[in-house]
Amino acid sequence: FKTCPGRVLCKLPCSGEKEVDLAVQSAKAAFKIWSQMSGMERCRVMLEAARIIREQRDEIATMETINNGKSIFEARVDIDISWQCLEYYAGLAGSLAGEHIQLPGGSFGYTRREPLGVCVGIGAWNYPFQIACWKSGPALACGNAMVFKPSPFTPISVVRLAEIFTEAGVPKGLFNVVQGGAATGQFLCHHPDVAKISFTGSVPTGMKIMEMAAKGIKPVTLELGGKSPLIIFSDADLENAVKGALMANFLTQGEVCCNGTRVFVERKILDTFTKEVVKRTQKIKIGDPLLEDTRMGALINRPHLNRVQGFIKQAKEQGAEVLCGGDLYVPDDPKLKNGYYMRPCVLGNCKDDMTCVKEEIFGPVMAILPFDTEEEVVERANATKFGLAGGVFTRDIQKAHRVVAALKAGMCFINNYNISPVELPFGGYKSSGFGRENGRAAIEYYSQLKTVCVEMGDVESVF
Repeated sequence: FKTCPGRVLCKLPCSGEKEVDLAVQSAKAAFKIWSQMSGMERCRVMLEAARIIREQRDEIATMETINNGKSIFEARVDIDISWQCLEYYAGLAGSLAGEHIQLPGGSFGYTRREPLGVCVGIGAWNYPFQIACWKSGPALACGNAMVFKPSPFTPISVVRLAEIFTEAGVPKGLFNVVQGGAATGQFLCHHPDVAKISFTGSVPTGMKIMEMAAKGIKPVTLELGGKSPLIIFSDADLENAVKGALMANFLTQGEVCCNGTRVFVERKILDTFTKEVVKRTQKIKIGDPLLEDTRMGALINRPHLNRVQGFIKQAKEQGAEVLCGGDLYVPDDPKLKNGYYMRPCVLGNCKDDMTCVKEEIFGPVMAILPFDTEEEVVERANATKFGLAGGVFTRDIQKAHRVVAALKAGMCFINNYNISPVELPFGGYKSSGFGRENGRAAIEYYSQLKTVCVEMGDVESVF
């Protein structure tokens, strides 16, 4: 692989209705085999897939960097999280069980945790390989098959995951990949043999998927957008809070759904905090994402770069001050001149009613907002249609727990931000979606309970 900014990497045909049906039928056949295997048998296959990913970490990370534009440093972290996810669910596969309930007269009941069938995963372009593992890990552990559609902007690395699952020993067709855009997604959602849909992406698309799934009474998991608050109290460790704000805004060029892009700073430390954040932001190394010291690569494509630039222009028109960045960046290397680079941006003088504060930008743009009291900042933090994440920096542990308890968000951080342990559930409130990825909670969304009632005596009839 070589970095090819602004140039076509490959061309893939979109999967039409026929191809989608072939993928679903293939997965349906594989499901019959996989679902009858014991949890320990599934565990061994998934551990082998995790081992292959771990051994090929650098190769897959390079592929992901080419696929997405993020730095190789970040891509390696994504791949590590991916194999850890498969290991985690491999460990759970052998422990999935129902429960026994004693009833009167020696009778009893029990529950069985059963797979759903063929599940559909629809991924986003910011974490292509990792999202595919987050969805396939619990799905396969529970005994399901999966048909996965990556974003058309990042079609490559998920194909490698399908190959790895095959190498590890899953039944042929258990994890299938189809390529395409909205039309392909519609064919998947409407297919009568699809049992469940898990989608990561924008709110408008999530709404459409929910509508389509409703026609077939299909359960859905929706992991959608965010405009998350990051609250910095004056008693916080300033150095730690600054690092947290950078982590909350500039990973993957700011293209992260749970980013803490509304940075609320207690007024008494506003100037000190802002000065330090601007200084650190200006030092972020931008450029060739395959270089080891690069910390910010290229945005996903030209239309998205233009969209982010449009938000910054509008912010200035509405009175925000660009404290640093926001302009296009042209690396010294002439091979990168057509890349979609921009300098990370920090906005000051922001107000809650500005578009840049209300709408998800999905780019490297941080908005700083002052606050005076805890009660005030909690109310302002919750004044959004989104509810994916939130963060608090303070040395007062009682205040920290009090504030996160009041935040209407599904994933909260105290004195850190944007870490993704696979052991912990991930998902949102309100328009940020519902259902959960990761942790034991995901098992609930990829399985169903069957209740069995056993009578040990004569049937008591009312007739």
